[in-house]
Amino acid sequence: MRASMVWRLGSRGAVAIVAAGLLGLGSVASAQQPPWDERTITSHVALDAAAAEGEPAIPGLVARGRQLFTAKFTDADGRGRPKATQAIVPTLRKRGETPNFQRTGGPDSSACSSCHSEPFVGGAGDFVTNVFASEGFESADFDSLDPSFSSERNTKPIFGDGLVELLAREMTQELQGLRQRGVRDAAASGKDVDVRLETKGVYYGWLTVKANGIVDFSRLEGLDNDLVVRPFSQKGVFTSLRQFTVNAMNQHFGMEASERFGVRWTGSHNFGGSAVPDALSSGDISSVVAFQATLPPPIRKTYDKPEWQAVADAGEKAFDALGCASCHKSSLPLKSLVFTDPGPLDAAGTLRASEVAKPIAIDLAKQPWASTLKKNDKGEWLVPLYGDLKRHVIVDEGNPELGNELMAQRFVERDVFRTAPLWGVGSYGSHGHRGDFTTLDGIIRAHGGEAREAGHAYANADEAIRNSIIAFLKSLVIVDK
Repeated sequence: MRASMVWRLGSRGAVAIVAAGLLGLGSVASAQQPPWDERTITSHVALDAAAAEGEPAIPGLVARGRQLFTAKFTDADGRGRPKATQAIVPTLRKRGETPNFQRTGGPDSSACSSCHSEPFVGGAGDFVTNVFASEGFESADFDSLDPSFSSERNTKPIFGDGLVELLAREMTQELQGLRQRGVRDAAASGKDVDVRLETKGVYYGWLTVKANGIVDFSRLEGLDNDLVVRPFSQKGVFTSLRQFTVNAMNQHFGMEASERFGVRWTGSHNFGGSAVPDALSSGDISSVVAFQATLPPPIRKTYDKPEWQAVADAGEKAFDALGCASCHKSSLPLKSLVFTDPGPLDAAGTLRASEVAKPIAIDLAKQPWASTLKKNDKGEWLVPLYGDLKRHVIVDEGNPELGNELMAQRFVERDVFRTAPLWGVGSYGSHGHRGDFTTLDGIIRAHGGEAREAGHAYANADEAIRNSIIAFLKSLVIVDK
């Protein structure tokens, strides 16, 4: 079927036929919707139909995802979960009903784009858009700003996140392959085998595999024992855009995705007690994932004034010389740009590839922005992330500013955070996991722990060197293509 023809969007109990060309910007609601209808969702995406149609369905799916990302959900859409909490694991409230708006436990907004807006839809958020993250699994029945109950987090941009997830998938596959090889070698030799864990130039420590197959993880660094690289959230605790989307829809809007909060896992079509059962279909989630996955990666701009460009070029060299690039790696290589959804690594409660007839496949190489990516001598795409998808200790007694959280998240220690990707950092002004640093100079000086040496090297450098590094970082910008 050609892209100009129609594709199916499933509706409750019916199938709506919608022209792909009409799925552009604007309201999710139909143009034929009467003015008294306050819904923003009038039909649901049929995931199987979109996957079966293949590549021609992708533009419409992405456009639909943008609509849902910018839609202001109403109670008539199923917004709100008066009987349930924000928890990742479906959890009923133990006291009263959840307020319609609540800054701590949520719901706290009506649209994804209310926070992801700087400098464009899908971008970052100012301090005023900060959210409150609980431990995550079930301890979310709270309404207090006390940091013992929640951690305040700044909204970060999602541009280029499709590439980020693909990197994490390939890294996970290689790391788990190294473990499996170690298990085989230990069994064959009858001796303990040490396995160095490194993928795409990122070092994650060592495993020791015993001859009996038991694996010692005590020397593992910046990673969970299952060796899954989790690239999302500032703690690096979420596996995929899909998992993050299902979580966020529930936390921030009370929009429950049927794949987690529906009858399969909860025994109910309306677990949270909203006005509408099964508020979001699996196809709806896939469309929002498709929109996020196809957002262009940030780029490095060229300054108009040659003298400024020369300073930025010198700053790039100084950034590397001072040790900043040991974590903020300029690029990571990627073998394939084919993004599939559902993905291969999600766990129960997030739709998995094995649970659908056919995953949706999006070839990011066909996106207009793909031409901005360079390749290495192996033909691999170079993703200019300025990160390493690894967790690090970034706080110590001499540099305690980033250690303001009192609560661990998903078993990640309080002083440990994923290396913040720096691509796009020149396009927004709230830095640090709480967004309370207004300058790049300030956040660099706050680095401690594993980053202390680089942070101190920057602080002790000549002013001209520091200025050149800031000029370089401010050239890493988000573009809307």
